Amino acid sequence: MPELPEVEALATFLRARAVGRVVARIDVPGMHVLKTYDPPPTSLAGLQVTAATRHGTFLDLDVDGLHLVVHFARAGWLQWRDRLPPAPPRMGKGPVALRVHLDDGSGFDLTEAGTRKGLAVYVVRDPADVPGVARLGVDPLSAQFTLEEFAGLLAGQRGQVKGLLTDQSHIAGLGNAYSDEVLWEVGLSPFKPAGNISAADVARLHAAIVDVLRTALARAEGQAAASLKAEKKAGLNVHARAGLPCPRCGDTIREVSFADKALQYCPSCQTDGKPLADRRLSRLLK
Repeated sequence: MPELPEVEALATFLRARAVGRVVARIDVPGMHVLKTYDPPPTSLAGLQVTAATRHGTFLDLDVDGLHLVVHFARAGWLQWRDRLPPAPPRMGKGPVALRVHLDDGSGFDLTEAGTRKGLAVYVVRDPADVPGVARLGVDPLSAQFTLEEFAGLLAGQRGQVKGLLTDQSHIAGLGNAYSDEVLWEVGLSPFKPAGNISAADVARLHAAIVDVLRTALARAEGQAAASLKAEKKAGLNVHARAGLPCPRCGDTIREVSFADKALQYCPSCQTDGKPLADRRLSRLLK
């Protein structure tokens, strides 16, 4: 799933290429992606793109006061094309769910791979009309994400720290991959109760969240949309690297699989050398 750095990079990419252009046409071959119907997507035609921003992992294209808001879910993506074909894509065929034509012939496709469809598109007058945007927590790269704010989020929490870090109502934009990276940086188990983390580790965790995201954002800066996924993968130390050696200690990176996702960690760096049980309600093996 695209997380904060990738969505911010997409917004930057669109600011350079789409802002100032006029929407010529919207094709929607995948009607399932539309989560709103008033105003209809056709109402964007003839309006100028005035801004491209981000809310957590939601991409927001401001089109003369109307907002095309996109959540990519697990397998959605944006593919830019300097020259789009004039013929609309076939309804219900292929990965293209929505196509935005601009007045100079360029534009982009919103695509989704696989059979599990989660890509969501909203056309709204205010981004806060999107339920997922309305319930977002603090942005970890904003001035509001202070150590005191973060410590308050953790205080009294009984759930596991991994779950809190990826809960978008607490922290907006941090997902499965970068939360794995943050916990590895600090040396914390993903299953440690969030409310039991020492003050020193809370400070280290706060600093690591900001550093990991800023580093990833710097890596993504200036990248074309087509290369952002590969750039993200190349910069990861533990996530999606199960079976490979830990770049810090050399131990084998391990994985805990759930129904629809998996996390990765280093036993030596994070769990005192003990492997985590690979089941949904995992606890440290004793």
